[in-house]
Amino acid sequence: MLHIYCPHCEELREEEEFHCSGEAHIARPLDPDNCTDAEWGEYIFFRKNPRGIQHEMWYHTTGCRKFFNVTRDTQTYEIKEVYKIGEQPKVVAEG
Repeated sequence: MLHIYCPHCEELREEEEFHCSGEAHIARPLDPDNCTDAEWGEYIFFRKNPRGIQHEMWYHTTGCRKFFNVTRDTQTYEIKEVYKIGEQPKVVAEG
């Protein structure tokens, strides 16, 4: 089981209190009314899903009910850092 630090509650809690919402830092199309079906498909469905360092958005479901970002190694499940929405990660993938 993972233990995740919530940057809003400022507490380390069990994974069961949270919900992973997928890849973080996905830019919404600037002009959604003029997007093609292919562009919308790319935005909605396609994610990087790398092996190694991944930035994910998480939601504290049973706590403060706020979103935040987690940098996690997908091979080891190790959480490298936790940071609030709008902040940039300090840990990035090499290469």
